[in-house]
Amino acid sequence: MALVAGTGVFLALGIDGGGSGGGRDTEGASAPDTTPTTAASAAGKPCVPVADPLPAGAPEVPVEVGPPPEGLLVRDLEAGTGGEVTPGDTVTVHYVGVACSTGRVFDSSYQRGRPATFALSGVIPGWRDGLVGMKVGGTRLLGVPPDAAYGSAGAPPAIGPDETLWFVVRLVETSTSAVEP
Repeated sequence: MALVAGTGVFLALGIDGGGSGGGRDTEGASAPDTTPTTAASAAGKPCVPVADPLPAGAPEVPVEVGPPPEGLLVRDLEAGTGGEVTPGDTVTVHYVGVACSTGRVFDSSYQRGRPATFALSGVIPGWRDGLVGMKVGGTRLLGVPPDAAYGSAGAPPAIGPDETLWFVVRLVETSTSAVEP
C-alpha cells in the first residue's frame, strides 16, 4: 500500500526508514538487532490532550478528549472559498497529526516547512473520505478511527496498533488527477 517511500510522510504510508545504508562501511560492526518489537495496542484507550509542543505555524489540534470516535469525524474549523476536493483529486495541504492515546504529534508538514502533496488514491481512507467536499482555503478537523487509518498493524514506531488519529488539515490546492481511458 505504500505510495511514497522514504518521505517521512505517514499519510501516504511511506514511512522514512532513515536512509538506505548504501555505501556505509560495516566492517567490524555488529549485526543489527532484528528481534521484532510490538507496541502496545491503543484499543480501548481514551483520547488525551495534545502533549507535544506544536511545530511553528501549526494550528491547535482540538482533540476530543475521552472515548475515541467510533467512525470518521469530519468538522470544518474554517470554511474555504476555493475549488472543492472530489474523489481522485491530488491535494496540497498543510497538516498536523496527533495520536489519540498519547497526545503525541507524529507528523506535520509544518515541521518540514512546506505543504505536502498527495493523490487521494494513495492516502489512508480517513483522509480519502474526509477531504472530499473540502474547499481550498479551508481548515478541517479529522478524527480517524483505526480502521480508516493504520489498523491493528499501526505505523511503528510513531503510531501504535489500533490508534485513532487526529488531524488538522489546511487545504492549499486541489487538482483533478488525469485518468487514463
